[in-house]
Amino acid sequence: MLDACLRHGLAFTPFFPLGSAFGATPSPLADPTVQSVAERHGARAAQVALAWLLHRAENVLLIPGTSSIAHLEDNLAAGRLELTGDDLAMLDAITPAASGPAR
Repeated sequence: MLDACLRHGLAFTPFFPLGSAFGATPSPLADPTVQSVAERHGARAAQVALAWLLHRAENVLLIPGTSSIAHLEDNLAAGRLELTGDDLAMLDAITPAASGPAR
């Protein structure tokens, strides 16, 4: 879907980019790889997950939930997180089944 949107110049806005509170989408936040990359960058797992999505393609538009100014600032910091090629390769290797149950 993402590649098709990119080819046609369309924006891609993922639903529940950090997982669903309703259990519909597994959360990447509990994944050990996401947590490891976050630790290396001194960031939160949510920031890594959002940065990873933003690095995927230029047409990704994220609308993460934001419940406070501090939460907004954390989300904005994800856009400034510079993931390395090694980080991206490790994150791209994650499969939905490996992410575990939604939390």
